[in-house]
Amino acid sequence: MTFDALFAVVTTASGGRFAHRDHVYLTWLAIGEVGASAAVDLVSAGIQETARYAGQPRKYHATMSRAWVELIAARMPAEPEPFDAFVARHPEVLDKRLLNTLYRPGTLATEAARTGWVPPDRQ
Repeated sequence: MTFDALFAVVTTASGGRFAHRDHVYLTWLAIGEVGASAAVDLVSAGIQETARYAGQPRKYHATMSRAWVELIAARMPAEPEPFDAFVARHPEVLDKRLLNTLYRPGTLATEAARTGWVPPDRQ
């Protein structure tokens, strides 16, 4: 499945909005379709393209995109489940501040983190 197809599913389900929950849903769908490793590339490329199309290419953040894919993938069960069941079991993924448990704010603010992968710097 392409990013555009995933994006269409999510925006249709959300009534055209694209809030944090929708990002999580899109990422969850991508992982389910192509696996965690390929989802990093699929989600990252799609967000980059969407940001460029919106005239805001600097909105894309490489570390945040990959970290969210990895956080969601780590919580996905071996057996598929509906998205609502997934977020009911893992409500923390709906908290935008979840990355703060893995990264110091200063780390995510760096150009290196915005343009490439920076591993977590908190235990």
